[in-house]
Amino acid sequence: MNQLHEIVILGGGTAGWLTANLMAHLFSDKEQIQITVIEASDIDIVGVGEGSTPALKKFFEMINIDESEWMPRCNATYKLNIRFDGWSPNSGINNYSHPFISQTDMFSQRAFIVNCMTRRLGLDVTTQPDLFFLNSVLSHQHKGPVTPDNFPFRMEYGYHFDSRLLGKFLSEVGQRRGVNYKQLKITGAELNDNGDIDYLVTSDGTQVSGDLFVDCSGFSSLLLQKTLGVAFKTFNANLFNDSAVVIPTAIDRHKPAETVSYAMKNGWCWKIPLTNRYGNGYVFSSDFISPNDAETELRESLGLLDSDVPARHLKMNVGQAEHHWHKNCLALGLSQGFIEPLEATGLHLVLVAIESFVTKHLEGNLSDKYQGEFNTKISERFERVRDYIVAHYKLNTRNDSEYWIANRENTHLSESLKRILDVWYRRGDLDAEFQRQKIESHFSSLSWHCLLAGYGAFPGLAPEQPNKGDLYLEQNVESFINGCSLNFKSHQHCLAFSTNTGEQQYSHAL
Repeated sequence: MNQLHEIVILGGGTAGWLTANLMAHLFSDKEQIQITVIEASDIDIVGVGEGSTPALKKFFEMINIDESEWMPRCNATYKLNIRFDGWSPNSGINNYSHPFISQTDMFSQRAFIVNCMTRRLGLDVTTQPDLFFLNSVLSHQHKGPVTPDNFPFRMEYGYHFDSRLLGKFLSEVGQRRGVNYKQLKITGAELNDNGDIDYLVTSDGTQVSGDLFVDCSGFSSLLLQKTLGVAFKTFNANLFNDSAVVIPTAIDRHKPAETVSYAMKNGWCWKIPLTNRYGNGYVFSSDFISPNDAETELRESLGLLDSDVPARHLKMNVGQAEHHWHKNCLALGLSQGFIEPLEATGLHLVLVAIESFVTKHLEGNLSDKYQGEFNTKISERFERVRDYIVAHYKLNTRNDSEYWIANRENTHLSESLKRILDVWYRRGDLDAEFQRQKIESHFSSLSWHCLLAGYGAFPGLAPEQPNKGDLYLEQNVESFINGCSLNFKSHQHCLAFSTNTGEQQYSHAL
C-alpha cells in the first residue's frame, strides 16, 4: 500500500463507528481520504451493558461531542471505579475499588505508595485503595464526577452504556460528518498480485474497492484472519475463561457510579448500571462448568431462578492476531483480539490502535513504512494488559472450587509479570521496574499498587509495631479528600442534568 485515498471499514457497531469518527477527525486535513462503513442489515449487535475507561471520554472530547449529547441516547451512566468483590477473601479483604486517577490524586498517591511499602515491611498501616483516591470516595458517597466551573482540577472517569445504542449514535454522527455508509452483505474478498486486498465481494456480486480495509467484522475476522491468513495467538494458557452468559435486571432508583465485579464459583460476574437496567454477565470457563450450569448459578445469584427473563450465551476468543496491520488491512476490535472484559479494556485498545495507526501513517506520508513499529507497539499493549488481568486470577485466595485453585497454581506467566510480582514481594520499587522494562500501558505502577494492595498481597505483620508512619493518618488524607468531595453533587443529579440538556444540544454536534 503506497498511498491512502479510500478507507473501507467492514463492520459497524461500536468498534466500526469509533474508527470511522476518529479517523475522520484525525485525517480531517487530508481531503483526498474518503471513509466508507459497510455492514449487513441483518447483523445482530449484542447490546449488553458495557463499561469504558477514560479513553472514551477523551474520544468524545476530541471529536467535540458533549456528554449531554450522547449519554441520554445511550442510556449511559458515569463510571468512577471498578469494585472487586470476593476475589481474595482469605486475605481478610472482602472487596476493594480500583479508581480512575484524577488530578486531585497527585496530593494523596504518594502517601498510598509509601504506605504500601511500609506494609510490605510488616508494619500495620492503611493500604485500602478506596480511601486514598477521590473517585472511589465519590462512588461511596453516591456522587457523580461533574465538576463546578471553578473546580481547578481535571477529573478522569469512564462510562457505562448500551453498546448497541452507542454504535447507532456514532453512525448518525459519522454520516452527518461525511462518512459514507452502505448496507451490504460481504461474502468474501479478492487479492491482487502483491497479496493486498483488491476488493470486497457482496452477496449480489458487487465489488467494493479501497486502498485500506479496516476489519471490524468481530470474532470472524473475515479480512485479516480468514482472507489474509494472519494467525491468531490464543491466551488460553494464561486466561481460562472462554464463555459468558448475560441477563438484564431492573435498575435501582439510585444508580451507582461504579462497575461491580464479583467472584462466582467458576469465574466472575459483572454488574453494570445503565439508566434503564442493570447489565449482568457471568464470565466463566467451559472447562470447569457447563453453560447451562453457569446460567443457573447466575440466575440464582440474581434471584431469578423462577424467572422467564431470557439469557444470552456468548463465546469469547481470547488472544490477539499475530499482526494487527497486515498488507493493506488493519484489524480493530474483536477482529484484532480480545481480552476478557474484566477491566473494560476493549474500547481502550481500539482507540489506542486507531491513534497509533494514524500517527504512523502520517509519519510515513500515508504509506505502510512504519507498519512493523505499529504492530510491535500494539502487540506489546495487548500482552501487558493480559498480564494485568492474569494477575487478578493468580493472586486470588479462594478455595471453593477447582477453577480458582487452578488459576492460583497456573505457572504460565510472562517474564514481565514474573518480574513485577518478584519486585513486589522482594519489597522493590515498582516504578523503577516499569522503567527498566519500558512498559507502556494504561495500567501504571499505581494501578498495580491498587491491585496488589486490594488483594492484601502482603507478608504477615511484624511482632513489634511502632504505631507511627501511617501517612494516611499523619497527612490527614481523609479530610483532604472529603473536602474535595464537597464540590460534587449526586450521581442522580448529574444524570438528570445530562438528560435535561441533551436534546437541546444534540443537533449542534451534527
